[in-house]
Amino acid sequence: MFLPVTGHQGNDGAEGAAIRGTRRTKALKVTGLTLAGLLVLGAGAAGWAYWQLNDNIRGVDIDTALGDDRPARAGAAPSPDPSATAEPLPAGSLNILVLGSDSRSGEENQALGGGDSGGARSDTAMVVHLDAGRTTATVVSIPRDTLVDRPSCPLEDGGSTRPASAAMFNSAYELGGPVCAVKTVEELTDVRMDHYVEIDFAGFARLVDAVGGVTVTTDEDIDDERSHLTLDAGTHHLDGTQALALARTRYDIGDGSDLGRIGLQHLLVKALLEQISGRNLLTSPTELYEVADAVTGSLTTDTGLDSLGELTRLAQSLRDLPSDGVTTLTMPVVPAPSDPNRVVADEPEVGELWASLR
Repeated sequence: MFLPVTGHQGNDGAEGAAIRGTRRTKALKVTGLTLAGLLVLGAGAAGWAYWQLNDNIRGVDIDTALGDDRPARAGAAPSPDPSATAEPLPAGSLNILVLGSDSRSGEENQALGGGDSGGARSDTAMVVHLDAGRTTATVVSIPRDTLVDRPSCPLEDGGSTRPASAAMFNSAYELGGPVCAVKTVEELTDVRMDHYVEIDFAGFARLVDAVGGVTVTTDEDIDDERSHLTLDAGTHHLDGTQALALARTRYDIGDGSDLGRIGLQHLLVKALLEQISGRNLLTSPTELYEVADAVTGSLTTDTGLDSLGELTRLAQSLRDLPSDGVTTLTMPVVPAPSDPNRVVADEPEVGELWASLR
């Protein structure tokens, strides 16, 4: 704030005007230099934030590892408008394999997941299909207990995993990482996975906390010793740790199978989408950074999404996708003849489902 300065009576003539003019010039110079400095600092902070978020993301070159022996890509996106001045956002249909990893690496993941620090499993697997236009989406969960024909998968050291029949679905990730998870899903569905996204325990919990928690309604009481979650039937607002526990709850609901847990995970997906859509993050750079840091901090993607710019374009392409435009399904399965504790794909229903996503 600038205070008015009154000169001496003897300076009210031309000399006084000159002095006041000099003062104003100096004040403008100081103000201009201050604004310039703030702009430089702001640009530096923005640049640091971008670098930090971009550096968070781990990329895996799945396309090179798997080569051309894969299902065909979905139909081409609509042709861009040649008169448009800005590069159009992607609008074609897209299939993304989303995995929730129970990696025990790092103190935070171990505290949330327990167990030792060796290895990781994909206890949550969802094929996310975005329809052309990106205004509706279908999320299909694949039960981890599904028995599948696991293909041979390339490894980083140049070797490969052995193929196996009637193998647990989540063993693909455990043995061969993201590349084998994608290849196994493509063998199972005959649907090309255009992208791969993986988030671990800590990342999911931080994301829920960053958006202010999620509100869910459960139909039955939950008291699961393994997930350490106790909830009465009804509506609850959960923080990140509680939401993660709900996503992992299995043995105290329904018949104790993975299908009950998938139902809870679908509740969380809808609740998270509703919470995010209800907050205008663009009006709060601090909140926006916290959410972006939570998302990218524990993220592994294919190399087509392993930069902040690419993730931002994907997010922007979903701006017209409402939470009620997302349909959640579980892959149709039946008990496995060889093991009542395992399931197998239920044909022909499962074939029809995957065909609808191509």
